[in-house]
Amino acid sequence: MRYLSKLALAAVLMVAAVPAFAQSSIQIEKPWARATPAGAKTGAAYMTIDNKSNVADRLIGVSSDVAKTLQIHEMKVVEGTMKMREIPGGLPVPAGGSVVLKPGGFHVMLIELNQPLKAGETFPLTLVFEKAGKVSIKVPVEAMRASHDSMPGMGHMEMK
Repeated sequence: MRYLSKLALAAVLMVAAVPAFAQSSIQIEKPWARATPAGAKTGAAYMTIDNKSNVADRLIGVSSDVAKTLQIHEMKVVEGTMKMREIPGGLPVPAGGSVVLKPGGFHVMLIELNQPLKAGETFPLTLVFEKAGKVSIKVPVEAMRASHDSMPGMGHMEMK
């Protein structure tokens, strides 16, 4: 009987630990942000989100003390005009796949920066996933001319 009690306790502890294991299924690679000029009110953060699990997930929120508002955005060209908008419902991350956040595409929009982003500094960012929960990272700020991936020709740009 004592053996069964220990076995039952071990089973309960393993089940309680499952959410902790789920968090490790999301890995963030190469986070970065571009420095902003003095007086700039917006910035952006980029990264690759890898989902190592066999279950699709969704990035549903972001938070940081670097700006008053943070949103998950998409930029794309529609009829020759660059349009940027918040993604309603969050950003899907496929099972066993990845999503790249880069200039000219998906990104974390930093609105009403509390101070300019300066090259060489870092800032904390917490990503909230529907299934994996919270993942906290440090985002290095690179020089204004940093261009991990080139941005498509911009022409016109609209924010929605």
